[in-house]
This record gives sequence, C-alpha cells and structure tokens, in this order.
Amino acid sequence: MKTLLTGAGGLVGSTIEADIRVMGRTTPWKVPLPASNCWYDLTNFDDTLNLFEETQPTHVIHTAAKVGGLGANLAHMGEFYYDNMLINLNVLEAARRSGVTKVISFMSTCIFPADVKYPITEDMLHDGEPHSSNFGYAYAKRMLDVQSRAYNEQYGTTMVDGKFSFGTKYITVIPTNIYGPNDNFELENSHVVPALIHKCYIAKRDKTPFVIWGSGKPLREFIFSEDVGKITKSLLDTYADTDPIIISTGVEHSIRDVVISIADAMDFQGPIIYDDRRPDGQYKKTTSNKKLINQLPGLEFTPLQEGIQKTVDWFVANYENCRK
Repeated sequence: MKTLLTGAGGLVGSTIEADIRVMGRTTPWKVPLPASNCWYDLTNFDDTLNLFEETQPTHVIHTAAKVGGLGANLAHMGEFYYDNMLINLNVLEAARRSGVTKVISFMSTCIFPADVKYPITEDMLHDGEPHSSNFGYAYAKRMLDVQSRAYNEQYGTTMVDGKFSFGTKYITVIPTNIYGPNDNFELENSHVVPALIHKCYIAKRDKTPFVIWGSGKPLREFIFSEDVGKITKSLLDTYADTDPIIISTGVEHSIRDVVISIADAMDFQGPIIYDDRRPDGQYKKTTSNKKLINQLPGLEFTPLQEGIQKTVDWFVANYENCRK
C-alpha cells in the first residue's frame, strides 16, 4: 500500500500521514513533489498524470480544492466551479490510468439540496439544487460522486483468466464544517471559524468591537480537523462500500456559540456586534452521522471549546507565518 495525499498542506491534509504528500501552499493549485525540482499543476491533466506515473501510488486521499467562505463563493462562483472541476476530473482520471485501486475524495455538506428534510442523509445528495450562495463550488464537489460512481461502474471489476478481479473502489466522504490549526485565516476568503478567529484577534489587538457578519443564528455542525484526519485513515483501511459517507459529530452549534467560544479562547473582553445587514447564508444543514458511527463504533469527537482553544492557540503562535 502506497498512499498519495493531495492538499497535504491544507487544513485536513496536514493531519494525515501519507507516503507521498503533495501540497500547494505558496503557489495556488501547483504542488511540489518532495525531493524533486518539478512542479505539478492539478488543473493541468498532463501534469497530474505525470505526478501519478512518477510516484505510482496504490491509494489516494484527495483533499485538494479551491475553497473559501460565503463571501469568496459569492464573488467567484465561476472560478470555484471551473478550478474544482478541473482538479477533480484530473486527479480521478490520472488515478485510474495509473492503476490506483482506492480513492477517498472529499466533498462538503454544501452539496446537498437547499430545500431538504432533516436530518440530511447520504441518499439525499442529488435530490435538488444546492443553496444559491455557493452553487458553483457545490456542483463541482457533487460531481466527484458522479465521477466516482461512473468509474466504479465501468472499471470496478475486470475479468482475468475467467475470474473477476478487483479494480477501482473510488468513494467520497462528506465532512461538515472542518476547523483547526493550519487553516486559511484570510478575513474575506476563508471559512467561518478561521475568519472569526482572525477578526477576534484584530479586535483584541486594536481594542475595537468584534463585528460578526450576519445575525449569528444559523446552525452548523463543526468538526475538528484532527478528528477528520483520523477518521479518513480509518475509512481508507476499513470502508469496503462505495457509497458516500458523511463525517459529522451529529451536534449543531449556532454561529453565536462559536463566537462566544472564540472570544473566551482569545480572552477577548470587548463588545461583540452582530451585523444583521449581512447575509446569513443557509440557516441549517443538519446531517445524520448514523452510517459513520455504524462503520466506526465508539468514535469520539473533540468538544467544540477544546478544538477552538487549540486552534486559537495555534493561530496566535503562528500568526506571522500562517495563511492570512
């Protein structure tokens, strides 16, 4: 078993050990291969195929993506769709051509229909349109499931000497809102937790109010990045199915809960203001983690306050060099 990890420098990728770690921190969408002078652009198929042919992995964990928060998705809808479609198409096709037997690809809960009954389960994936605030990114991620299913259908089994031989087993996982150290903490283009941590840091430093975009009422399920990394490795070793699987704690928190946790972790004593003139996005995305718990019984998750504290401590300690 030889595992290649895309997005190794990212939030989830940084928590996962792999034989081949490819990352794109300094040059977006280009990944330096360790101990090599070559650069591989995952939006370029020839580059991606060369990467796979040179490294010859048997397994792949695919986390690389162009990601961002609500503001970034609204402003760059087309870019998020185009770049993520290219990355995903290239990685899975290069994996297939190189004989990779198992791929775990990361989707997101934003792929689910905006109008859906709760809790959300894996079989609701294609039941309707995703939310309008990030439909470009959501559809690109949703297509990972389509491509994986199509490849499993065509290449999942082959006939060798009159016997069926195992071929591709490409699966997708659907994590809820991931947060943790090594995230992107940009104020305008990051996800809610890192953006709020950075805002709180500045408010404390400058002795200004901590201003929150929206009412703070929407509910989300947050999961610590280290938990996601451990779960992913376990699924790579044990998950024998090919259907998508949701990675979730099963517990919802309001944005206000997160804000209070961040303020406490940062020891912020100033005023907190909710700017409800700004959009909230989708109100809730309640998921079911029943399939995950059945697959990995006894699974324990990092409590929100503990995870927030670890993330805040890391951000403060690495402020000068982190992505911000």
